Amino acid sequence: MKIKVGIFDSGIGGFTILNSLLKIRKDVEVFYLADTKRIPFGNKNFEEIRLIAKEICNFFEDKNLDALLIACNTTNACALDILEKDLKVPCFDLINSVSEIVNKQIVGILATQTTVKSSYYKKVISSKKGNLKIFQKECPEFVSEIEKEKLDFVKLNKLAELYLKPLLNENIEELILGCSHYPLIYDFLRKKINSDIKIIDPAEALIKKFNESFSIPKTDGYESLSFETVKFFVTSERDEFSKKVKFWLGINKEIRLVNLRSNV
Repeated sequence: MKIKVGIFDSGIGGFTILNSLLKIRKDVEVFYLADTKRIPFGNKNFEEIRLIAKEICNFFEDKNLDALLIACNTTNACALDILEKDLKVPCFDLINSVSEIVNKQIVGILATQTTVKSSYYKKVISSKKGNLKIFQKECPEFVSEIEKEKLDFVKLNKLAELYLKPLLNENIEELILGCSHYPLIYDFLRKKINSDIKIIDPAEALIKKFNESFSIPKTDGYESLSFETVKFFVTSERDEFSKKVKFWLGINKEIRLVNLRSNV
């Protein structure tokens, strides 16, 4: 019996969570929802995100989920309570998960505008660890650039320097990639900062928490990632998303178009 898992994001950011999950286990059936019609979430206000969260719950309602993996930091920061209350299944989120693995005293966070404004990262990490210095930086253009079919590394280079500079000036010791899109350019960002600064992908912490609750069966070693039991759903631009699945995951999959019934 496979564990039914829901993953949602505004676009391809959740691929970082999906990959982290499938690298470790085969015993899952995944429903991946990308609300491409309203991407990016990170520039929307608090109430808009909460409305979107309710509609996401409606979508997953008939999927008989065993767990939800919240792949969107912005929704995590603004509407975790809605997801937990409405779905009534274990919800594994990036922010609370990553707060448990922060080890240094001076921490930088790259995130979307709405995530930064919520200060949810600062609140959660500060509640777990005392005497920390936490610096956040909004990255309003990263998501739209990462979502492009062809990455513009000249533009990304300018943006990375702009966003990283104020954090590096604070002599950060750890950098949290506080949007699930950002680990998609991990290697690019890694080259931009000193090697003694640890870069943290919250997806790894989230999957660790998931595995603690749903024990991994003893199976043979993995030959390769399998996306056989993954179903993809989008709210617009099905063909474009199919190309992104091919580019980032190296697979051809059916992409189903759905309507979340929103005016946002």
